[in-house]
Amino acid sequence: MSLQDQIMAAMKEAMKAKNQTVLTALRAVKSAILMAKTESGAASELTEEQELKILQKQVKQRKDSAAIFIEQGREDLAKPELAEAEVISQFLPEAMSDEDVEKVVVQVIENLGASGMKDMGKVMGVVSKQLAGQADGKTISTIVKSKLM
Repeated sequence: MSLQDQIMAAMKEAMKAKNQTVLTALRAVKSAILMAKTESGAASELTEEQELKILQKQVKQRKDSAAIFIEQGREDLAKPELAEAEVISQFLPEAMSDEDVEKVVVQVIENLGASGMKDMGKVMGVVSKQLAGQADGKTISTIVKSKLM
């Protein structure tokens, strides 16, 4: 079952259960996928990697919004954002632990022969491609920086 089919099935369940939080989150994801499909030059079908990127972006947007709301003392606005992020996260693959990400980063650094911060872009590109959908960019970046220092 494709990601779109899974989202549609989950939307139907949310409608039946009258769960507005889940429904709002899934409608946003469906909208983002449709927008990506209709962009000029886009293929008629998205690859799994493209779908995962869309989901990650949706989760990141909600977490960022929630962080801003919390910073401004608006927990009432942050709660729905975090709830929606949690709903969307269910469609992402299991996230890797920091230790597993670190192993991959160390291996890539050895393979590329990276020796300092000047090689961070190369390392980030390879690691990000390998761990697409399994770890967020911020975690990868932090680990790469610590290993290249």
